[in-house]
Parts: sequence; C-alpha cells; structure tokens
Amino acid sequence: MPVRHLPPLLFALAALVAARPAIAADAAALWSSQVQPLFDVHCVKCHGPIERHAGLALDTAAAVLEGGDGGAVVAAGAPASSRLFTNLAAGAETHMPPDKQLSDAQIAIVGAWIAALGAAPDPAAPASVGRSFASPTEAIDSLVAEGWEARGATPAAPVDDATWCRRVWLDLAGRIPAEAEVAGFLAEPAETRRAALVDRLLGSDEHAVHMRELWDVFLMGRGKRESREERRRASGWWAFLEEGFRSNRPWDRTVHAILAARAADPAEKGASWFLYERRDDHQAIAEAVAPIVYGIRIDCAQCHDHPLAREVKQAHYWGLVAAFNRGKNVEGSAEVAESAVGGFVNFTNLAKESQPALVTLLDGRTLPETRPADGAAEEDAGDKYVDPAASPRVPKASRRAAFAAAATEGNPALARAFVNRVWAVLLGRGLVAPVDDMTARNAPSHPELLERLADDFAAHGHDVRRLLRAIVLSRPYALPPAPGADPAALVGLPERPLDAESLARSWCVAAGRPTADEALRRAAVAAIPEVLPREYQATVQQARFLASSPELGALLEPVAGSTAARMLAIPDPPGRVEAAFRAAYGRSPDAEETAAAVALLEAGAGDPAGAVRDLLWALLTAPEFLTKP
Repeated sequence: MPVRHLPPLLFALAALVAARPAIAADAAALWSSQVQPLFDVHCVKCHGPIERHAGLALDTAAAVLEGGDGGAVVAAGAPASSRLFTNLAAGAETHMPPDKQLSDAQIAIVGAWIAALGAAPDPAAPASVGRSFASPTEAIDSLVAEGWEARGATPAAPVDDATWCRRVWLDLAGRIPAEAEVAGFLAEPAETRRAALVDRLLGSDEHAVHMRELWDVFLMGRGKRESREERRRASGWWAFLEEGFRSNRPWDRTVHAILAARAADPAEKGASWFLYERRDDHQAIAEAVAPIVYGIRIDCAQCHDHPLAREVKQAHYWGLVAAFNRGKNVEGSAEVAESAVGGFVNFTNLAKESQPALVTLLDGRTLPETRPADGAAEEDAGDKYVDPAASPRVPKASRRAAFAAAATEGNPALARAFVNRVWAVLLGRGLVAPVDDMTARNAPSHPELLERLADDFAAHGHDVRRLLRAIVLSRPYALPPAPGADPAALVGLPERPLDAESLARSWCVAAGRPTADEALRRAAVAAIPEVLPREYQATVQQARFLASSPELGALLEPVAGSTAARMLAIPDPPGRVEAAFRAAYGRSPDAEETAAAVALLEAGAGDPAGAVRDLLWALLTAPEFLTKP
C-alpha cells in the first residue's frame, strides 16, 4: 500500500503527542473530545448505525475496535500498523474519506488516539468499587479532585465569601443580594455561614419562583411568551411548579404528574398543562418528554434509527408517540382526556417496512397491551372506564398512566437527566454536554460522579433540595470564572449569563427599588429569551434593549429610597461612585474605575440626576453585571 505521506504524518503525530501529554495519554478523553466529532463529520454517514460499508462502523470507540469485514483496522498503540490511520494519508491505495483529504492535524489526532490505546492502565488510579462518601458534597469534591489529578490540571483559587454570596443568591433566589444582605452574611460565623445561607434560600419563596421560571422554560420553552404566560398562570401550571419546589416535592412525582395529566391531588391540578399546551400534537409531546425521562432528544429518530446514537431507535420515537396518542384536549378547560380504544398506528422504516408502534422504553421494555386483530373494530364502551359518568373519563387500561409509571419507576435515566441539568444550571456545563444528549456515545466528563449523584438523588426520594445543597456547598461551585479553559476539566467555571428574570430582579435590587416590576420583567424576557443556551450569543435585540430600555430608564429615576436618590444626597463625586459600585457590584471601584466614573459625573454636572442615571446605567449593563460571578 503506497503511503508516501505517512512519514510527515508520523512526525506531526509525534509533535502533537509531545505538546499534549495529558490528553494523549487518555484515549477516552481523546476519543470524546476530538476523534468522535471528526468521524461524525467525515465518516459516520457511510460507517455508522444506518449504513455500515464494508461492515465497519466508526460511530463509537467499541465499534472501531471491532473492525469490519476485512478484520481489525486498529492496532492499539501502533498507528503506522493501523489501516484506520494509514488509509487517511494522501496517496493511500484505499484512501479515506473517498472524496476528501483530511488535514495533517486531523490525521494526527486519529494517530494520537490509536497511540493512546496502547497505554497501560495507571496502577495508581483510584478504584471506585466499594468506595463510600459521607455526603454527596464529599463525593463531588473527591471525584472532581481526582479528575484534576488525572488531567494534570490545577484548579483556580476559590472566590471570596462576598463573591460566593452573590453567586448563590443568583442561583438559588434569582437575584443579587442587597448590600445589607451581604453584610449580614459576612457577619455570621465563617464556619457555618455558607450552609446557613443555602438553607435559608432553599426554603424561601424566591427560590420556588426562580426554580419555576427555569423549569417552565426547560419543560415548555419560551415560545411566544406574551401570548402564553397568562394561560400558563391561569391553568395552574405555574402554581404547580412553584408549589413543587416550595414543598420540595420529589422530582419523580412531579414528572409522573405531568405525564399522567390526571391530578388526584389539588396541588397538582396544573400539571396537565404540559400536555394541553401542545394541543394534541403527539409528536411534539413525545419530543418534549424524551429529554425529561431519558436526557436525550429523539427528534432524529422520527424517520429512521438515530444516525449517531445507536440506542435510540425509530421504534422508541413512535413508541413515545403511541403513549400519548389516545389523548385529546378538552376544550374550555386544561384537562386532557384519554380514550380507552384506538391509537394503533404503524411506522415505516427506511427499508419501507411497516411496523406497529408499541409503547417501548429506551431500556428495551415494551408495555403490555392487547391489540385488536388486523381490520377488527373496537367498541368504546363505558365498562372500559373507571367511572363511565366522569368527565373526562379515565380508562381502566391507560397508556398514559402506564408510561408515566414506567418512566418514573425503575428508570435510572430520569435521575441522571435531572442531576445533569441541575449541574449545568449551577456550574455552566453539564457533566454530559449538551444536557439533552446523554447517549452512550457522549461520555460524561466525570462518569463516576454523575452515577453517584444520580444514585444518591434516587435513593433519597428524588430530593431536589438535597441535590442543590450538595452542589452549591462543593469546592467546584466556589471556583472563579475561567473563560477559555476546558469546561470539562472544571478548573474554573464558564461564563454564565443571567436569565432575563434574574437580570430584571437584580436591576431592581441594585437600583434600590421593589423587585416586583412586571413591566421590566416582561421587557427583559422579550429581549433575552434564552435560558442556559448551548452557546451564548448576544443579539442585536438584546443590545438595543440594554442601550435604550425605557423600563430600565424608569428604574433609575431618583425616587425616595432609591440608589439614585441616595447617590444624589452624597456631596462629593467619589462618594457617589463608591455608592454606585457597592449597589451594582457589591464592591469598591479601583482607582481607574473611580477616575473614569468621576469624570462622567463631572461632565454631567449641569444635570446631576442625569449623570447619576448614566453611571448606574453603564454599570448595570456591563458584562460584570450581566453574568454570574
């Protein structure tokens, strides 16, 4: 086989390995971070779950190592003896990809992974079997520290108490703390004040509201917010979510309530809106349910098995649709009725084969159901319902109830999905990222940590507060922002923009005004709709809002008790600047900031109120305020 280009590639490979010893030594990290994304783009279309040319699949590391019809394509530790590597070289007899030449750097990545496969296991690596931890916080701290050691990484120094206080208020209560609240926190005994503050916040109404805001978006999306907010409020959906977080309702019970949409408890009455708002679009319902119960998006499996995630089949997509396709909205209410008959549909795969849509779970279970013979008609009789006179009637054999039970009992993916999303909310990135791609091919950054937290969450009755408390009191949560660092390494936190509701409330706190400013909240939501975006991108709409929002301008008027009025009562410009920075950032300005702010105030000496407003506006729309510390 001519491989004229191979020696330069081996030289590039050697340089790559020398430059990146920590990653090169870890085949799993190399696969998930670089090789798999490369193969997804250039190889998996022909060598994956859907098509498997020459019997070779390249979508998972295990599949690559299985080889194809011609035998093994990888010799662990020996790139030059591995067809997977040599066939990538320019001039190779069996050149891959057939119609494209990968760059030397891309080929070297593949070679580095093959070389890493030959590394012997580290005998000093900690054994997870039989280990126990006193608390989930201890598990987080220990396992993340082991990750640092394995990566050869050094974490940043933790933030100070005042910064941590601001962060935890934003994460648990959805606003910055007022100056007096920070001062009160710092006056408490150092050894107990963090845990005490966390417990107070977790038990507050502000926490329940903030969690409702987040999970309303995670479960329902923003959509056309203005037209939907009132319906969500009136239906009891918001009250259902808020009461769940206020009373620490077990998460599996919350999920069961929204899937079954049949409240026995008045406190769960609004749960049916999850289905109702989707207006009998059973495919939309299935696509919304999968990330909750599995941590996976299944949209790609509508027409064929998932092209990348082998465990997600077309049968799972249509099985989820079947779980809900007997439902129908009851107009004039928020109820979702369910028929006892019908809903038997088939789906067609790429081979044009028709298959029945059975209620099938990702773990392989198929819920039992008696299906009529082909062509046989079913009679929708009263004896098929619990109470034939009820409105709406409840089937004795309810698909929806059966699926709700199966999804919340004996389904470890439910806990894993919730833990992963909460981790992403609090630390800026899930242990699996993206949070809705928890497939076998998308490895967690800290696998044992995810499993232990999920096991602890389930073992303690899906206790949401216990999970939140464990994470915010951990060492990783106290790390400073580290833009540009590998977020999977957890040496620092990625940039975390404030959601719209938190921004609006925090502006009110900084301005010394009541937080219940509905006009400001609505304006912020319209301008900044995303929550936990995959990649933060400021928009023109957001920029215009921050530059000229009339609602923000009204907030900065010097009314009695406001920050602007307090600043105007201070005679000297440096004192006004100190007050502004304390209110906005909870800190004093440095010399350069003081000089620039004083110059701004002096330039507007003819309109002191306007100058104070301009200074506050600049501080409240700067990156330091718009992101979590």
